[in-house]
Parts: sequence; structure tokens; C-alpha cells
Amino acid sequence: MKITVIGGGPGGLYFSILTKKAMPHCQIDIYERNKPDDSFGFGVVFSDETLGEFLKRDMQSYELIRSKFAYWDDIIVARDGESVNIAGNGFCGCSRKTLLQLLQQRCIEEGVNLHFEQNVEDLSQFADSDIILATDGIASTIRTKYQKEFGTKIELKKNRFVWLGSTKPLDAFTYFFRSTPHGTIVAHSYQYEEGMSTWIFECSDETWQKHGFEVTNEEDTMTKIAEIFKEELDGHPLISNKSHWRQFPHVTNENWYHNNIVLLGDAKATAHYSIGSGTKLAMDCAIGLSDAVIANPNNVQAAFEQYDKSRRNTVEMIQYAAIVSLDWFENMDRHMQHPFQQFAFGCMTRSKKVTYENLRLRDSSFTDKVLEEFNDNCNVNIKNQSVAFSKFKLRELELPNRIVMAPMGQYSATDGLVSDWHLVHYGSRATGGVGLIITEMTAISETGRITEGCAGIYNAEQLNQWKKITDFIHNNTSTKIGIQLGHSGRKGATKKPWEGNGPMETPWNLISASPIPFNENFATPKEMTLEDMTAINAQFVQATKNADEAGFDMIELQAHHGFLLASFLSPLTNIRTDEFGGSIENRLKYPIEVFKAIREVFPTEKPISVRISATDWAENGISEQEVIAITTAFKNAGADIINVSTGNTVSGQKPLTGRMWQTPFSDAVRNTVHIPTITTGYIQDIDQINTIILNGRADLVALGRPLLLDANFVRNAQAYEQFQANDIPNPYKMGISHLYPLKASERKHVEGMKKALKPKSNKK
Repeated sequence: MKITVIGGGPGGLYFSILTKKAMPHCQIDIYERNKPDDSFGFGVVFSDETLGEFLKRDMQSYELIRSKFAYWDDIIVARDGESVNIAGNGFCGCSRKTLLQLLQQRCIEEGVNLHFEQNVEDLSQFADSDIILATDGIASTIRTKYQKEFGTKIELKKNRFVWLGSTKPLDAFTYFFRSTPHGTIVAHSYQYEEGMSTWIFECSDETWQKHGFEVTNEEDTMTKIAEIFKEELDGHPLISNKSHWRQFPHVTNENWYHNNIVLLGDAKATAHYSIGSGTKLAMDCAIGLSDAVIANPNNVQAAFEQYDKSRRNTVEMIQYAAIVSLDWFENMDRHMQHPFQQFAFGCMTRSKKVTYENLRLRDSSFTDKVLEEFNDNCNVNIKNQSVAFSKFKLRELELPNRIVMAPMGQYSATDGLVSDWHLVHYGSRATGGVGLIITEMTAISETGRITEGCAGIYNAEQLNQWKKITDFIHNNTSTKIGIQLGHSGRKGATKKPWEGNGPMETPWNLISASPIPFNENFATPKEMTLEDMTAINAQFVQATKNADEAGFDMIELQAHHGFLLASFLSPLTNIRTDEFGGSIENRLKYPIEVFKAIREVFPTEKPISVRISATDWAENGISEQEVIAITTAFKNAGADIINVSTGNTVSGQKPLTGRMWQTPFSDAVRNTVHIPTITTGYIQDIDQINTIILNGRADLVALGRPLLLDANFVRNAQAYEQFQANDIPNPYKMGISHLYPLKASERKHVEGMKKALKPKSNKK
């Protein structure tokens, strides 16, 4: 087999070493445009986990790298002179130039042919190669030539960054955050060899512009940065090496191979440096590609397919985590307002891969500080209390804990009447310890229902049936219950989910902000007239009065997921040309009018929530600036909390899902508008709930599907945390003696496994 490698970076070199070792008779040639000792950038970072993989694959490479790296166990988060150390993070730094030289040495030892100062643009000279490996960097010439075949997408992210070096010694990987009159600048810094450290400075484009930085003016950059970070640099100089300001390019490729060409490294996929080095990603993929080639020496296409199959999911997960991490840094100015320990905790948990429990196992002294600060700020006197089980107050309503049951349609009502099913459904979650229940969307009129099975509160019989549920909850539990009031709009007259989820065979007439059907199967709704608006407003007011009489502690106004009020807010569903269309101020008019009307008739001591969609997950949908305008308007109108959801506005949405995936939107609303928020979205355990609340992304956490098959989620979580709940109903208290020791044993076992699975330190 003949393999041609275009690009002499760490990924291409390591692939060649592994493949040549396993297949000594194959010919491998590496063509690199630079000289052997050329290198851009300063140091690279590897984790203990990555180093352990190198050990398994090639002991000689591992020992060479290990002999030259600087090792640290701590991460330090510093902000304007205040700092905290977090232990238990095994990482090493290594000079990029040294790494290249060590891997070049190993290539020579294994018989790989190295060709330097070879700028390859024409692949015809390699017509006899079985494999052409394109690992020629972010601006890959080969990938660019075949970008249509590879399905290449490159998105420049918002922040500006510049890569510099310094002689400043560092004992740990350190994030230095510095406030300036023009915004926050952060230095990602680490030592990679004795007397040398890497400093990556990052800031928003607005901050960059206001400081007057220039892309290629290295002298000016170093002068200004050295002055801003003079305390951190402590008299040590900054060093440049083609140190130009850049925006991070997020590179993806739909196809990783085309004919006999295969992509590797930054040519294939990039991951923001805030979650680890792109070098690590390249070398991990080099292992995957080498394994695939070795397993399929006579079938190149099969090898490429195996490579894609084995690595695609991992790479996409890393890229997703990197984008989430970068989002945190793109909003540094917003996070800087937090108390210091919370800020540091948010920095450590920004990608959502690291949680409160992860950090507690690594360094409990740090998490104790975070918890102590939280308790002090919340006036909680119980030491080391689980934050999920701290109380929270809205107006005069005090919740026993911060776990919310999200609105989940049961589609089990008859003529809008709730039944024994609903009594058991809501009652069991209340006895199960949920702090707040928000009911399924409850219609303000018969034609405001989503399905024929949806609940309503538009007549006296429905009111009385709801009162049986609220009375049971109030008489037997500490749980509070709110009702979500809404109107389905253009998404009404739908079949129940288990009946097909399409429109009913004989639907009622639909209304919406504009005559735009939800999809091609739905009827076109009537555009609401002023008379329609007046009538709907009156129905909301009556439903509010009914909700109060039924004993609900709170109301949530449904203005999300493309339903009636939400259809006014999104530009994708509101194309009106009158005073209720066009600008966000106009699109807000009717929803705010409805909110003010219900606030006026609902008792002042009872809070009202508004649920919104903070993105449509579709092109030309609602913008972040518009979301801030919307939530500010509701806050000014008297809203007490915003329940931040996303999407379901249009059928062609393309959401980016994952664990805790909607929390960044809640974070943006909470910490920009300064109003409490509820978050939801693939939140599965108490650790994630504690993490979200501690890092300030939300005040309350709503669970949907996890509560469907586990009515006692909260009780199990309390036992897991060994939190002594005082609201367990008397008939159930005997269960404490069984559940609490069981969960304590389970937690001890899980933590023992996590500790055992932690990669061994590679420190000499």
C-alpha cells in the first residue's frame, strides 16, 4: 500500500507512525510546506486520558512526549486579582515545535519518508497512491478544491483571539479574566516547558474594536495587552510568532472522504481551544484512521467507512461541547456580574461535560466554597444543603424546593374536564416532593384546545374539577401548583399523539396572528381581527378568574411553541402590516395586552410566569435581541419569572439538542434582563439540577419526561443527597429507613467507580 500524507502536523505524523509500525511494508510519504523546525503557536495541551491512549498505542512516542512536557494538576480561575485553585485536573503542556520534532524522529525511526518545503497543490503526481491523507490545516488546499464533495462548512465565531507566548512561569493552567473599560478580556494560559508559557487572549469583537487592536499589528497588540495584564505577567515580556488576531473557524465536513482522499485534523473538524487542544482531536482521529486502515489493508473504502463510523459521533460531541464552551466565553461580560465563586464554577462547568459532582470528587474544597457563597447569598443557614432543595420565593409564594414539573399534555380530558387520571397524575408528583407543578396547557375556550383530549378552564364544571386537584395538593403536600393558560391558535384541532399527531378529520376553525398554516397538512388559520383579539383577551381574563377560584397558586401564560400568543412574537408567523406586525415592539403589543389584563385580575400576592420560545431554530426566526426585548417587556408589565423554552414555532425547525441544551437561553434571559427563569430540556438527574442553579443559568429547573415514569424522582434525589426533607407525607415516612441507606450505598458505589475510572496521572 502506498500512502501520501499532505501536511506534517501532529495528526499526520502520528497516523504515519502507527500505520507504518503495524504495516512495515507499506510506503508512507509526508509532504510538509514548512521547514522541519518551523512552528506556529507555542504550546499544546494533552489530558491524562489522552496521554494514556498514547501510552497504549506507541510507548516510544509517549516516553518522548512525557520527557519534554510540563505537568500540572490544578486549574486556576482568576478575576481582577481574585483567584481560586481547583485540583484534580491532570494535564500537560508541550512545545508544539518540540512535539513535531519528537514525532518526526519517530517517523524516521519507523521508516516514514519526510519531505519538507513541499507545497502540494496538484495531486496528479500522486496518482499511484492508494490513500491521500489531507491533513494540511484549517485552510486546507485539498479540502477547498473538493469542498462541494466534502460538504465543507466554515463558520467564523464572534470572539477575537490572539496567540502569544511569555517567559512567565505558571504552576497551573490559568484563566486570567481582566475587566477593562471596554469589556472583558481573558487569557487562557499554561506553561509548556521551563521558562515558556502560552497565552491566548480572547475578547468580544466590540471590546476588540474599542481597544483599537489591529489584526496584524503585533507590536501594538503586545504593548496594549502587556499593560492590561501587567499584574498577571509580573514583569515578564510577551512573545509573538505570527501572532495575528483571528476569529475561530468552526469547520465541519459532511463527508470525510472522497475517492481515495481522506481528511484529518483541522482540515476535517475544529474544536475551540477552550475545551482542549485541536492537536489532541487530530491525534485521536489519527488513531481511529490508522486502526481502520490496518483492519482493511486491501479495501480503502471500507477503511474510510470504518474511520467515519468509529469517530464521527465522538468528533461531533466534542465539537458540540466546544461550541457550548465558546458560547460561555462569547458572553463573558454577562457572567462577570456573578459573585466570584459562582463565576469560577460557571467557568469550570461551561461546556456541560463537567458538573458539580465531577468537581466535588476532584476538589471538594472548591465546591464547598461555591456552596457556601450560594447559601450566604440566599440566606440559607443549613451548611452544605443541596441547592436544588433550597427554597425560592415569587411574590408571596414560597416554593419548598427548586424542582418544577413541566407542563406535559395528558390528552386525557373529556370536553375539557380533568378527571381522576389528572388527580392521580398531579397528586402523585406532589406527594413525590416536586416544589412546583405547572399543569398541562389548559385552554381558555373550547376552540383554544390543542386536541379534543386537552383540559380547559372555561366553565364552572371544569373549575370545580380542577379545585379537587388543588385542594388535594394543598391539604396533603407542600407542593405549589400553577396552571398554564393558553390558546392553541394555528396548532389546534390536532389528533392526540398516539392517534397520529396530525390534524383532526373534522377540525374547528383556526385563528392566528397571520394566515400561515403550521405545515402542509394543517388548515390555513384566519388572521385575527380586532374583534377576535378583544374576545380572546376576555377569555384569558375569565380563565384567570377561574384559575384563582380553583385555588391555583400561580398562572403561567402560554406564549411559546408557536401557539396563539407566540404566533404574534415570531417574524416567521407574524407577517401583519397593521400595528400588531413588523417591529418587535408591534409584535409584542397583543401578548402584552393580554398579560396586563390577566395581571390586573389575578391577586397581587400570586405570581405570573410567561413561557416563551427563545429561538425558532429556523432561518430568519426570532433573534436574541428580540428575545431580550420580549422578556424585558413582560418584566416591565409585571411578570415574575420567565419559563424559557425554544422552538416548535415552525415544522421545519433544526434544533441543536443535547443534555441541558436549553440552559444557555435561560442564562441569557436571566442575566441580561435580571428576571428569574425556569429552564428545561434533557435534564435528567439531581447533579445536573444542582449544576444549573449553582452556575446561575436558572432559578428553577423543570423536568418533563423524567417525571412521567418516576413520580418519586424528587424523593429519590433527596435520599441520594441525604437531604432530610420535612414534607414527606406521614403515611410514607416509614420508607425513609429503607430508601436513604439504599441511595447512600448506590452513591458510594457510583463515586467509587468514577474514581477508579479516572485516568492515571502521567506525571513523572
